[in-house]
Amino acid sequence: MKKLLHSILWLLSLALIMGAVPAKASSNLSVSGRAAVLMEQKTGRVLFEKQAHTPMRIASITKIMTAILAIESGKMEKEVLVTERAVRTEGSSIYLKPGEKIKLKDLVYGLMLRSGNDAAAAIAEYVGGSEEGFAFLMNQKAAEIGMLNTYFSNPHGLDNKEKHFSTAYDMALLTRYAMGNDEYKKIAGTKVHHFPDPEENWDREWRNKNRLLSMYRFCTGGKTGYTKRAKRTLVTTAKKGDMELIAVTLNAPDDWNDHIQLFESGFASFRMAEILPKGKLDFQKQPYKDGELYIDSPVLYPVTSGEESKLTIDYKLLEPTENKFPGGSKKQGALAGKAIILLDGRAIKTVPVYFNPKKNRKTGYLDEFKHFITLAIGIKGNG
Repeated sequence: MKKLLHSILWLLSLALIMGAVPAKASSNLSVSGRAAVLMEQKTGRVLFEKQAHTPMRIASITKIMTAILAIESGKMEKEVLVTERAVRTEGSSIYLKPGEKIKLKDLVYGLMLRSGNDAAAAIAEYVGGSEEGFAFLMNQKAAEIGMLNTYFSNPHGLDNKEKHFSTAYDMALLTRYAMGNDEYKKIAGTKVHHFPDPEENWDREWRNKNRLLSMYRFCTGGKTGYTKRAKRTLVTTAKKGDMELIAVTLNAPDDWNDHIQLFESGFASFRMAEILPKGKLDFQKQPYKDGELYIDSPVLYPVTSGEESKLTIDYKLLEPTENKFPGGSKKQGALAGKAIILLDGRAIKTVPVYFNPKKNRKTGYLDEFKHFITLAIGIKGNG
């Protein structure tokens, strides 16, 4: 039930994002990538796009999905027995050996930092039972996240399957989802990972292929990719102040500079505006005489300087009957309605509004007892 509720809330949020007011980081911004997206992490607002919804080959950025499924399996500390089939996977490798046992966690590090296709295959066999079974899980998760123009056929992104594609926008959605997981965030941002080699007297060392972690001081993680047919693909994340951004480029010969340019333009053109502060909502006329309305977290949204005056809020409040809201009694934390944030007349975000009743003047048993004792000893007598 909890997982279903999470999926429903994610899809509702996605529906608002897809209907949100489009924006551009800069009218002069140009990238080498055939497709590109710059997305703000907290809200999912697209700040720049180029052929964002065009299905294309994605190469090893596929492994973002492989990594998050491995993490969500809850088996990161379990040992995986590496098969001959996994070792024979072509392309980039972390040089696994048939029959060796390695923690799933270390496989994910090898997957993300060194882009090991053998690691991807070993993860798929362990978590999904087979590569085909794992591909089913990948597409199931893609549908849950709202990746409408994506289909996965393998866990690594190799060109060995014709039906394996995504879009810049869908990969930004996936990265936004994955970055909500603390373990994924840590792995994606790790520059070097060490762990013991059972057959040697020294540790294995894996250095991250994501050069942007060293090139750009605000970079927090990402994943590289390349195949002959997909060309260079890249997903990176960056944080500056209270703003977190996701950049995706597909078929981009100058991807490192593309991403730096996207981030710099985004950070310069937008700021995270606090549209609604956390706490009590102030109205000219309070809707309910017996209590106050509040929101439980501040509402932030990335806007340009010219957009701030176009932000408005529309409140849709429930009408209580017999001292009850349609969803329950008028108690602390009862859902009393929603606040719809609009930018230039278009809904961009909806947040729940809660009810806080005024303190009950009736005293409890302890207060009544204290009052009785006070009167008995004459402190509050006849004056």
